[in-house]
Amino acid sequence: MQNPYQQPTEPGGLYRPPPFEAPREPDAGRGRISRKRLVVGIGAVTALAFLAAATGVALGARENRHRASAAAAAQAADPSKPLVAGWKTVINPKHGTAFDVPPGWEVLEPQIFSGHVDDKDSEKIIIGHSAPAFYKSKWCSVDGDGDGQVVDVRLANTGTKGAGGAKDPADIAVKEAPTWVYAAYTQPDKSVVTSDKPVAYTTKSGVKGSYVKARSSGAPRSDRCAGDGQAIVFGFRNSRGDLVSWDFYGRTGVPGAVDDALIMRILSTVRLAGEPQDPGTGP
Repeated sequence: MQNPYQQPTEPGGLYRPPPFEAPREPDAGRGRISRKRLVVGIGAVTALAFLAAATGVALGARENRHRASAAAAAQAADPSKPLVAGWKTVINPKHGTAFDVPPGWEVLEPQIFSGHVDDKDSEKIIIGHSAPAFYKSKWCSVDGDGDGQVVDVRLANTGTKGAGGAKDPADIAVKEAPTWVYAAYTQPDKSVVTSDKPVAYTTKSGVKGSYVKARSSGAPRSDRCAGDGQAIVFGFRNSRGDLVSWDFYGRTGVPGAVDDALIMRILSTVRLAGEPQDPGTGP
C-alpha cells in the first residue's frame, strides 16, 4: 500500500533534517491499513547494552533528578497522581517515566508494545513504544489489504520508549519524529515529511530535553482511513541517565484530530517515575 512521505519544500522556516535512518528497534503495529498493526506484549525484545559518555549521562541524570524532586516533591513521591485534575496517568516502569492524558483516552498496560512495521516486510519493525495510550482506538475501520481482515485505526497514540544509540535528547527527537510519520502514514514515500528544528523544553516537573515536530502533506488516500499525520517526540534522560523519548503521533486534517495545544499540554506532564526496571534501549 502506498504511503506518501515526500518531503515537501521548506516552507516558512521548516527544517529539513538530513535523510533519517529509521531507528532499528522493536516497534510494531501501524495506524495505516495495509500494514499489519501490531499491538503485542513486549515479551522477548532484546535490549542492547547502552554505554553513554559518563560525564554527560551523570550530569543529565543528576540534573533531572534534582529538578523532579524540587519542582514536584509530592508528585515525585506518587507519580501516579495526575498533574492535571481529572486526567489519567500513564506509567512506564521499564523506563521510569510517566505522563498524563485526558479522561477520554484509553490507557493500556505497561507491557503492551505498539508500533509500525514495514509495508513490504511485516517482520521488520520500524518504530514503536510501550505503555501506550490511544485516542479513539476505533476511529476508523477498514480491510485495507482486501484479505477479509478488518483493522481498527486509532486517531492518535502516545507512549514512551528507549533511545539506545542516540547522542543526546535532541538527536532522539530529530531522528524519531519523522520516522513516526513515515511509519504510520506515508510508507513507502519519504518525500512528504517535513520536520522543525529541535526545541529545548522543560516539563512541569522540571525534566529537561528537546522536542521536534514532524508532519506529512499530501499522503495518498489509499483507503478511507489513510491520510496525513503528525508526530511530536520529546527526548530526555530518565533518573538512571538512559536516553528515552515521549512520543505522540496522530492523524491531521480530519474532524476530532488532536490539536497542537492539547499535544503540548500532554507533553508538559512528562515526568520521572522512580528507578527504571530495565536497561532503556528498546521500547
